[in-house]
Amino acid sequence: MRVVALILAGGAGTRLGVLSDQRAKPAVPFAGRFRIIDFTLSNCVNSGIFDVGILTQYLPRSLNDHIGIGRPWDLDRSRGGVRLLQPYQGRGHKDWYGGTADAVLQNLDYLRDHRADTVLILSGDHIYKMDYRPMLRLHEERRADLTVAVMNVRPDETDRFGIVLTDDAGRVTQFLEKPKEAPSTLANMGVYVFNVNALAERMQALAPKHTDLDFGKHIIPSMVESHAIYTFPFEGYWVDVGTVDAYWETSMELTSGQSKLNLYDPAWVIHTRSEERPPAKLGPVGAARDSLVCNGCTVRGEVSRSVLSPGVYVSPGAVVRDSIIMNDSWVGPGAVVDRCILDKNVVVGPGAFLGWGDDLSTPNQRYPDRFNTGPTIVGKGAHIPANRCIGRNVVIQSEVDEAAFSAFGETIPSGTTIE
Repeated sequence: MRVVALILAGGAGTRLGVLSDQRAKPAVPFAGRFRIIDFTLSNCVNSGIFDVGILTQYLPRSLNDHIGIGRPWDLDRSRGGVRLLQPYQGRGHKDWYGGTADAVLQNLDYLRDHRADTVLILSGDHIYKMDYRPMLRLHEERRADLTVAVMNVRPDETDRFGIVLTDDAGRVTQFLEKPKEAPSTLANMGVYVFNVNALAERMQALAPKHTDLDFGKHIIPSMVESHAIYTFPFEGYWVDVGTVDAYWETSMELTSGQSKLNLYDPAWVIHTRSEERPPAKLGPVGAARDSLVCNGCTVRGEVSRSVLSPGVYVSPGAVVRDSIIMNDSWVGPGAVVDRCILDKNVVVGPGAFLGWGDDLSTPNQRYPDRFNTGPTIVGKGAHIPANRCIGRNVVIQSEVDEAAFSAFGETIPSGTTIE
């Protein structure tokens, strides 16, 4: 069996708001020193898969810079290794990927060049640890055309997933994409093993009818009656951090010690590209409790239940709690950051209070369906003026400078957006 992995990493991640304004969702930092895509890439190499294509599209620069030639994952190889696959124009090709399956269809020549008979198709925006080898073995033993990794979800979550029904042997008898009323809680994880010939035939047959060709909407439902589709049950840790709520909650679980995601397992290392920085430093009155504090951080204030990415500086008298602060951000003297997410290179002025008040329920006025559970979000490179009180569910766009706050008073109410 000749296996090639394709990682779908072109998503815009619109539900993450300003966190994905300047990067693709798989490139969003997670757990301090990682990017979201690191988990899928590490799963591949830890599973012995070293032929990996990454399908990028939306704002790929950050992702491209992070992956480079693949050295942190041992994917800088003369034979195999990692390949970044962007959409391109040409005879018979479109200039953008129309859907998940369309992205694979436009790179069918990549699979043929590698003489792959089996393709492992993965999402680059999920947090999980999974050994793909048992799934590949089961696929081969059953002579399946498609094997779908599945897991049970809560009944109130089924409308977010493709729902699978099977017979006693695990063969798929029905596939429903995000049904309002689900007859099962067995959900599609977005991890597929396809027979390349069967996949190519289905994609080419359906492409003329669907410009947005998608696995869940089109490919899999069309194969249920005519092809051998089986499930592979997965019982490990898996989460989609595609919303601000999920991203914040998953990060806070890591600080609590209650998370089922073990980042410290030497038998399953999560690899990443990292910069050489000095060790984290706590000043004479600095304190950090129940927190992840990365290399290059300087803590001279108080940090609790928070995640600090490399290079964060917390000034004397500052308080950071229940928050995520990304690379090279600066929190000024006496400032308070409470239940917030700060992107890279954010400057919080002295005495400012981000996450002020107890009003966690007022949704953001511009994005009420996205930001409504409390965290205030600050985009990359924004500057927060000194001595401002900024409420809950506030969205501060990327690169906002202090002049943008001139239209507001000293207190910025919950639910405000600052551009």
